[in-house]
Amino acid sequence: MYRRNCLMALGAWGLTASAATPMEPQAQRTSEWTRALQELEARSGGRLGVAIRDTGRGAQLLYRADELFPLCSTFKLLLAAYVLHRVEQGAEGLERRVLYPASVLVAHSPRTAPHAEGGARGEGMTVAQLCDATLVISDNTAANLLLGRHGGPQALTAWLRSLGDTQTRLDRYETELNSALPGDPRDTTTPQAMLATMDKLLLGSALGTASRAQLLAWLRGNLTGDHALRAGFPNGWVVGDKTGSGDLGTRNDVGIAWPAEGRAPLLVASYLTGAQSLTPAQRDGVHAEVARLASRWLAR
Repeated sequence: MYRRNCLMALGAWGLTASAATPMEPQAQRTSEWTRALQELEARSGGRLGVAIRDTGRGAQLLYRADELFPLCSTFKLLLAAYVLHRVEQGAEGLERRVLYPASVLVAHSPRTAPHAEGGARGEGMTVAQLCDATLVISDNTAANLLLGRHGGPQALTAWLRSLGDTQTRLDRYETELNSALPGDPRDTTTPQAMLATMDKLLLGSALGTASRAQLLAWLRGNLTGDHALRAGFPNGWVVGDKTGSGDLGTRNDVGIAWPAEGRAPLLVASYLTGAQSLTPAQRDGVHAEVARLASRWLAR
């Protein structure tokens, strides 16, 4: 039943890919998935970049995966991981309280605004609360406060380089980093670079066990992606993700998904930009289709 529903959903976007049999050559199966992503991209009117990894078998599905895309708020996954790394080093504490004036508030700061000095509460927030706000509701001021405490965008980029990520870079704070100008290398990543870094952070040894568990818990609790990747995975799958939105029709979603049957998780990095002709809901729908395709690809 789920397979039929997937095909119907893909058909609504004009996708014609069908499941490959085990006897078909690998190149043919690969081109099938590539064609499906090409057709999805064409329907979106923008540029789509996708990297998917079956962590159980090590297989990958890549589409424009080496091209640069605006990070937007997907950088917040990396930022929270960096803060946890600093905690492990003894340079930060999750229970440390951060006080801040109302003058630092930027757009979309629903959780930090009431806690600013002079606000309804005014007592500030702990580092853990700032991380939660950054990942769960994508609070922009929370992210800026964390960045400012830990060396700014350049320090985060340097840490990513130490992990072997040579592509991802953060240059600006919220909300300037969301300009998404074509050809601008600032505040960008490639889908494949994000995928590899997520693998190290969420499943590898870049963080300790407790920090990794905390990062995954924040991602599973995300409230901004219900209609993006999460909407496309089958019922019963457990998903943790981080979305991002920017100018010029930019919408992204990256994350991890555990199949209900207990298989190893999928890692997905899905980036869309230049899709100005779509509504925000339709842009989310593109990522939902990527997730549907990913689950079909896993079952190939």
